Amino acid sequence: MNSVLQNNQAITIKGTKEGLTIFMDDMCSFEHAFAELHDKVTVKDPIKDSPPAKVTLKLGNRYIDDHQKERLQDLLGSENNLQLIALESDVVHKQDALAWKEESEVKVINKIIRSGQVLNVTGDLLLIGDVNPGGKVTASGNIYVLGKLAGIAHAGMTGDQEAIIAASYMKPSQLRIAHYISRAPDYEADGVYMECGFIDTEKNKIVIDHIRAISKKRKDLSGFERRMYNG
Repeated sequence: MNSVLQNNQAITIKGTKEGLTIFMDDMCSFEHAFAELHDKVTVKDPIKDSPPAKVTLKLGNRYIDDHQKERLQDLLGSENNLQLIALESDVVHKQDALAWKEESEVKVINKIIRSGQVLNVTGDLLLIGDVNPGGKVTASGNIYVLGKLAGIAHAGMTGDQEAIIAASYMKPSQLRIAHYISRAPDYEADGVYMECGFIDTEKNKIVIDHIRAISKKRKDLSGFERRMYNG
């Protein structure tokens, strides 16, 4: 099933090895595009027992609501011997965009977390200050402490096993990353400077290493630098 894009076409269908890719023109009304899509994919006498063709529908710069999505799913369903596996749009819903912004932001906080206090943020936490024994900091992303970490730190608390914990001075009572828990190692000195904790998948546990190990273990953290410079 193929078609060549023409000026009056709202729907273009291309065959691939994986199935069908359908492009919906985002300049026309949804009803016009839907009607044309209906005419092109509706099968009057489908071949019985044949496997459905997998369909990826690309909407371009078009936003559709839940009702329109349901109509597309029904049309590109088993009755027409099709299976909608992906519905892609270049438009991000405002709530999704705000949630992504909240999750990807670096929260910079300047304070001391004292015993009994808990600081919880969504995204990455950059704490300029100490976490005293009995204090606790948690973040859905990474935790960076420009100070002494002597309490509890829980990074990736929503399940991100790639999260890391770094501190200028590391002597935590407990480190947590996702569902992994590690008590602080027995240091020969009072603590160590410029250390980080991360999950070692081979050892299946949290390990502590010099902070320079971050660049090897988490190359994607360059994004943190960009966010710090660009705001």
